[in-house]
Amino acid sequence: MPVDEDFERFLAAADEPFAGWDFSWLTRTERMASGPLPWSYASELLPYLWRARSMADLGTGGGEFLACLRPLPTQTYATEGYAPNVPIARQRLEPLGVQVFETDESETLPFASAALDLIIDRHESYRPDEVYRALRPGGHFITQQVGGANEKAINDWLGVPFDAPWATWSLEEAARGLESEGFTILVRREAAAPTRFYDIGALVYYLKAIPWQIPDFSVDRYRDALLRLRERIQTNGYLETQSERFLLIARKPE
Repeated sequence: MPVDEDFERFLAAADEPFAGWDFSWLTRTERMASGPLPWSYASELLPYLWRARSMADLGTGGGEFLACLRPLPTQTYATEGYAPNVPIARQRLEPLGVQVFETDESETLPFASAALDLIIDRHESYRPDEVYRALRPGGHFITQQVGGANEKAINDWLGVPFDAPWATWSLEEAARGLESEGFTILVRREAAAPTRFYDIGALVYYLKAIPWQIPDFSVDRYRDALLRLRERIQTNGYLETQSERFLLIARKPE
């Protein structure tokens, strides 16, 4: 089969619907793979979860990750700011006794002051003052964040300037923000891990799922660049970028 037909078929296959925050359509078939971090977010937070009577998961996506942490504290809540994900999260989490709140860009948390023992946050933006307010004295905030220069190589491949407002977001900046509210930082770690795309359709699917990376992305607009990347994959076997992550565990004083 001619190469150009393969290229078009990969692009057409990238129209597969994306829901929640689930990339398993790519990862189960190993069309996209990410290298391991030197920590496990779940393993870090589980001891805190086991001791908590109440907790909230900020930016739960479709609830995929939170559902895997069962059994959950009796009072468990989740927030989600992306409207299409909210019904998905409710369908998955409400049978587990988890109340899901839809939030807005103000990042105001829908919880009373000093209501929660634990707040977890995987890749969601947050306001340190709101997290501090919602936690009980002695409560913990555990967050894994995406570094500001995350996957910058994708922008370079497509010739798109990397000038997002969050480009400077870092472990140091996040730690300072939490400490300024009165938190004590217990754990701070950062790392970069490779992410590989083994066909051009995998990259296109990924970019459609994360529109903030290339805001004006469309196949038609970037067809020539995608064709060049397809040729690079044929030569090297994959495209590789770096996923930047950092982990913070913070405690509100008694």
